[in-house]
Amino acid sequence: MQKKLIFGCIADDFTGASDAASFLVKGGLKTVLINEIPPHTFKVEDEWEAIVIALKTRTQNKGAAVEASLNAMDWLKKQGIKQLYLKYCSTFDSTEQGNIGPVIDAVLEEYPAHYTILCPALPVNKRIVKSGHLYVDGIPLHKSHMKNHPLTPMWESDIKKLMEPQGKYSCFLADYQLLKQPKDEILKRVENFGADKEHFYVITDYIEEKDAEKIVDVFGDVPVLTGGSGLMETLGSKYCQKNNLNSSQEKGGTEGPAVILSGSCSTVTLEQIRCYQEEGGVSFQIQPLDLMSGKQTIETMWDFIKNHLEENVLVYSSDDAEQIKQVQKHGAEKVAKIIEETMAELAKRSFAIGINRIIVAGGETAGAVMRELHYHSYAVSESVAPGVPVMIPLDNVKMRLVLKSGNFGQRDFFHRALTSTRV
Repeated sequence: MQKKLIFGCIADDFTGASDAASFLVKGGLKTVLINEIPPHTFKVEDEWEAIVIALKTRTQNKGAAVEASLNAMDWLKKQGIKQLYLKYCSTFDSTEQGNIGPVIDAVLEEYPAHYTILCPALPVNKRIVKSGHLYVDGIPLHKSHMKNHPLTPMWESDIKKLMEPQGKYSCFLADYQLLKQPKDEILKRVENFGADKEHFYVITDYIEEKDAEKIVDVFGDVPVLTGGSGLMETLGSKYCQKNNLNSSQEKGGTEGPAVILSGSCSTVTLEQIRCYQEEGGVSFQIQPLDLMSGKQTIETMWDFIKNHLEENVLVYSSDDAEQIKQVQKHGAEKVAKIIEETMAELAKRSFAIGINRIIVAGGETAGAVMRELHYHSYAVSESVAPGVPVMIPLDNVKMRLVLKSGNFGQRDFFHRALTSTRV
């Protein structure tokens, strides 16, 4: 059988990878998610059409992030991909030390590619780009609740200004007015801008979901694309139509109880926790300072989980911004580390006693849990919410995993996830 692999994606964290994979599946591509760069012995199956590699470069130091991204790119190129996509958060990263610019620059230079697009929008989750500015739920990024993100605070909404301290090259804005023009006219403007430049970036406005069709029509053949997951479904559909693909999707729930682990402090996740509790869901809140002092222990939490398995259990460290600030006075990295290690250990113990449904909220928490479970590759199934699929480890087809970014999902997300993962 001839290999069908077309599309390769490198994501900067695990939930971002599952987000991207879910939309590729929705677009029709048979997609596999791989945690970290595979070893040389890893076998790429003939029927796979898209591969998404989850790295942990969102908060890594710059040098390590660039090296990991280039290594992932090299691996994907060796598998014969036709196009590469660098997936980052749809709310970007406002810090001058952010990794988005350096990673994009390194890939542009090594791939090689003359230019790429910057398209972080995801309108279905209320993240849009208008006149080159990022908006979350109609509010400029730097004025939204994302400005207080504990790891990557969002202090600017102008993508051009976000890229200036991070990247080496110039930005061209393809705003919504230009995108109304014919494809040839848009590309002519882009080519004129880049005629005297080694590399450059094109910022694409993306206000409504239907805008994806125009962006993909104009830029869909650029060898390296970058952004959020907003273009993934349309790109997947394009490849399906072009290559006459008709892939089946993995489906089905599994038996047994579920554990929900939440380390996200986003306002969306906090509301989801409240909804779960209002519906009578059993929960246990981690108090980080008590955990650090020994007043709370993993054994206490584990006993609580085992005593409530028939009802499903939520364990969460999530709290509001003011409480988080107080806790972080004791060392933000130290606090984050102990919470992530705790969540990962609870997931490990859950798996060991046969719990086959694990739901995780928060990118860093999800990454820690996945590293502890030691699964490496996943079939991607139907989505619980836009950008949040059910995943099935290829090494354990009885397991169902749902990993969401903090700001994704409906208010009743946890209930939906529990329903989607059970028989």
